[in-house]
This record gives sequence, structure tokens and C-alpha cells, in this order.
Amino acid sequence: MSTGINVDVCVIGGGPAGLMAAETAAGNGVRVLLAEQKPTLGRKFLMAGKSGLNLTMDEEARAFRARVSPGSALDAALAAFGPAEVQDWARGLGVTLFTGSTGRVFPAEMKASPLLRAWLHRLAGLGVELRTRWRWQGWDGGALAFDTPE
Repeated sequence: MSTGINVDVCVIGGGPAGLMAAETAAGNGVRVLLAEQKPTLGRKFLMAGKSGLNLTMDEEARAFRARVSPGSALDAALAAFGPAEVQDWARGLGVTLFTGSTGRVFPAEMKASPLLRAWLHRLAGLGVELRTRWRWQGWDGGALAFDTPE
């Protein structure tokens, strides 16, 4: 089934990377459709959050990059969105953070679900069209084709 929806960008996959891609695009004025084949968004994110959801480390960006990706292709991305930016992003969702004794940064509630709910609310506010149970089938001419519940 072709979507028939007029968007500029279609993000396929509702995990953290897909959610962040949708947020970034929509935050820049782009009309976004996010399609996820599963019945809910952020499923693995919620699974990761069962142990407290370690968001990042509370350390200087250069030290973080040197430890995580010394000289890799990720270095430029982490320079633009490092530990401080991750914390600012989470706080911007209304999430209170704390730093544990090991320097790891967690939501104060120690759960992923409140952060995910706030994130999905932000995406909806940005006009992102969220679709679940939409499995991408490929292209139908120049249009995206999905198998949907409809």
C-alpha cells in the first residue's frame, strides 16, 4: 500500500536513532512520517531502561570522545552531540537527571518510560506523523509502500 501521505522525509524504524532523526528533521521544519513495524515505538529503548537507563557519562566531551571513538568516524558526531548535549536534551524533555558514583548519568526516576513518553509528545508537537504496525515493503513507483493494519 502506498502511503498517500505528503511528507518530506520518511524515517523507517522507531528506535532511538529513528526517533532522533525524526526530531532533528522536524525541528528543522521538515514534514516527517516515522514508520515502525512493531506495535509500539522505542521497544529496545524501554528494555535498556529496565536497568536504570544510563544516558551518558558526566565528563568533558574530549575525554568522552577519546574513550568512546578515538579517531573514528563517530568523532565528529560526538563532538556535535556529546555528554553535555545529551543531558541538555533529556532535561529539555523535563527529565531530572543525576550522576552516579561511576560518572554515569541516569534519569532520577531510573526508568525509560517517562522519558520516552515525553519524547513522543515532543515529536507529536513538532508535527511528526507516528505510525506503528507499518512494515516497509519497498517502492511502488516513486512512492514508499507499506503493509499497514488498514
